[in-house]
Order: sequence, then C-alpha cells, then structure tokens
Amino acid sequence: MGTVTLGVSIAVPEPYGSLLQERRAGFGDPAAHGIPTHVTLLPPTEVDAARLPEVRAHLAAVAAAGRSFPMRLSGTGTFRPLSPVVFVQVVEGASACSWLQQQVRDPAGPLARELAFPYHPHVTVAHGIPDEAMDRAYDELAGFEAAWTVGSFALYEQGADGVWRQLHAYEFGAGRPSKGGVPAQGSPVDEPAASRG
Repeated sequence: MGTVTLGVSIAVPEPYGSLLQERRAGFGDPAAHGIPTHVTLLPPTEVDAARLPEVRAHLAAVAAAGRSFPMRLSGTGTFRPLSPVVFVQVVEGASACSWLQQQVRDPAGPLARELAFPYHPHVTVAHGIPDEAMDRAYDELAGFEAAWTVGSFALYEQGADGVWRQLHAYEFGAGRPSKGGVPAQGSPVDEPAASRG
C-alpha cells in the first residue's frame, strides 16, 4: 500500500488566505500555489497508508476535545539565519495552537514524531528564496493584520505533484468520543471525506 505524506494545519480563511498566497507567489516562492495558507500543527510526516483510518480517528478525538478560539495575525517575523523563512506572526491563539499540536503528535498516537525545531505557530509567506525577496516579504507584510475564530483544523495529503490537498476538516467538539478517545460509530467525524483537488 505504501506511504503517504500528511500534514495537519489550521487554514487561514478568506480573504486572507488567498491574499497571502498571492503575495507569497509574488515574492517568487515557487511553492506558493501548492500550499494553502495555514498555521502548521503537524509538519510533513510520512505515514503508512494503511494507518489512515487510525489517523482519522485520532484527529477526530483531538477535535472532539478541543474548542473554538480566537486567532489574530499581526506583522512579520523570520527564522533566519537558522531557517530561510519569513512569516506572519500569530499574536493571539498561539497557546491553543501549541496545545493542539501536542495532542496531534501524541507519543501514543499514529502521528507521533519529534520536531526539528521547537514549535512556533506562524504563517509562512516566503521560504528558501533569495535574501532580497525575503527582505521584501518581511517589509511589505509588516503591517498585515487578520483576525478570526478558529473552529476546526484539517488533514492534508501531499500529492506526487507536490500540491497539498485537504482530505478532511475536523470541527472542534464534533462527535462524542467513546472510551479510548475514539469517536463513537456513526458520529459525523467518522464519515469518509471527499478529496478536494
């Protein structure tokens, strides 16, 4: 059956998502149109495809235990020189993101993994492009502001073409977990998701 490359993230809603994606493309980042604008909860992770049902059940249980929270983005930051990334800062909602990503990466769960760097929620707007373009991204988005209520997160799969596609969205508080944290049969979170291409 092979492996799949999965990621879990909070989507940045419209109109902000498309705006930041277009700006990222405008800075010359070739990955811009293959990556929906997001705050990462689980970075790209290779998983045995046979474990997808287990992954879905795990994420449904995480969502069931979560609740909506306010998110606010403001201004820019960078991970340079450690990592060639410019990002929009998460100034409200960071602690909720940190809690969520810990649950997603639960050492006893199907998505357990170590991180290369300490978790720092952010929205990437430039990655691995020339320094002048990174500087432009940092300066031009310094005044960027966005705010919304986060009510869900989503599971994504990276296709052979490098494009990330949503497999399923998980709403907070959906379904009633049974013993062991797995949602009860027949709850909305158990329904198979249609892939969006």
